[in-house]
Amino acid sequence: MREGLTRVFVPKKVFFTCGVGRDSEYLGSFEMALRAAKIECYNLVTVSSILPPKCRIIQRDEGIADLDPGSIVFTVMSRISSNEPHRRISASIGVAIPENMEKEWGYFAEHHAFGDGKEKAGRYAEELAYRMYQSITDKTPRKTLNITDSAIVDEDGRWTTVIAASIFIME
Repeated sequence: MREGLTRVFVPKKVFFTCGVGRDSEYLGSFEMALRAAKIECYNLVTVSSILPPKCRIIQRDEGIADLDPGSIVFTVMSRISSNEPHRRISASIGVAIPENMEKEWGYFAEHHAFGDGKEKAGRYAEELAYRMYQSITDKTPRKTLNITDSAIVDEDGRWTTVIAASIFIME
């Protein structure tokens, strides 16, 4: 670390959440998905795909209790929207967790798809995170996991948005 910089921006905790929203407007459906995921009251800043060393995975309720409304919150997010009647949409975040979380970093992978169900999208996101992790090391991750949601657009064609997110807590 360079002199004068602090570790203020290295997340200490992360939680996962997902949600589906529907509305007559595109933006409204995104808002409803954020509400379903319980992250509508934060200023979300998307970041790329690194799970920092020493970052503890916690439950959503524990993470939300650590945040105040209006907080600037960093997230790795997958998002997809459609208003095509009967269209299936899925959003997923996969994560590859290293064996030694004290010293090594892992990877998140965002995936969103038309036509894939929850299981297929989640499996693909995990595989992608696994491959990204292995591209920097000859090690196998300790484990992979995913958070995924899926929905089918109503026959009336209301906008539907699906999100999956990892939310970082800085402490």
